[in-house]
Amino acid sequence: MTTDFQTARETLGARLRELRTEAGLEGKELAARLGCQTSKVSRLQNGKQTPTRDDLTAWAHALDRHDVETELHGLLAGLDMKQRHRSWRKQLAGGHRGRQEIAVRQTEATSLIRGLEVSRIPGLFQTPEYARVIFDANAEFRRIPPTTEDAVEKRMRRQEALYEPEKTFRFLICEAALYHRPCPVDVMAEQLDRLYNLVGQRRIKLGIIPFGAQLRRTAPHAFWIYDRRLVIVETISEELWLTGDEDLELYERAWEWLAESAEYGTPARRLIGRARASIDLS
Repeated sequence: MTTDFQTARETLGARLRELRTEAGLEGKELAARLGCQTSKVSRLQNGKQTPTRDDLTAWAHALDRHDVETELHGLLAGLDMKQRHRSWRKQLAGGHRGRQEIAVRQTEATSLIRGLEVSRIPGLFQTPEYARVIFDANAEFRRIPPTTEDAVEKRMRRQEALYEPEKTFRFLICEAALYHRPCPVDVMAEQLDRLYNLVGQRRIKLGIIPFGAQLRRTAPHAFWIYDRRLVIVETISEELWLTGDEDLELYERAWEWLAESAEYGTPARRLIGRARASIDLS
């Protein structure tokens, strides 16, 4: 399936080819001016390789077309946005399984995961029953194939990382997530029991941000930070995959400021226990 990113890359490649043709140069002639292999010129023109800003500057200068340098850089910036913005409609066209497999691989490749969840329990901490309800509801909402059992299996496999000694997990959960019930009460009770038991585990630092906490910054949405290389933000329509240094620093600062207001250890257990006690199972 052709992605938005690939379509944009092919569009940029077509513009590069057009400029070369207008200059009356063959691919091998342009390659000689650029000091690169003819195969690289071909890959860039056919949308098989992503150019750098330096590649585009060199292309414009080699054709004596300094006037198009800004245009080419703009196309590259648009390409980057296509790579950052990942449509849920396309990612989940065949159901949840594929995206959950990506989550497994991202977790396997990461030593430190930091996350903030505002209104639900993080996937890494979900019980199978809670996860099943979440996947079923999302499939109905997005009108996608209900591949729930495969997705739950992948999510549970991902949770094996919680017990790997070389990994660390630092999560913040807003107290509202302990009360929002996307599932039957018995499933929510079991989920809160699991969360209660995770507090204080060796490789997991779990903080609860209380309703009445004073915040240096509010928590507008959930986000996950994978080491210092990737931030993933979920919206209703798409995911944002952010890798730039400025984005990473901004989300790290947001996480640290929110972490200042969280409760840990016994106080965190007390907040979870209070939410658990509010559930009437009679």
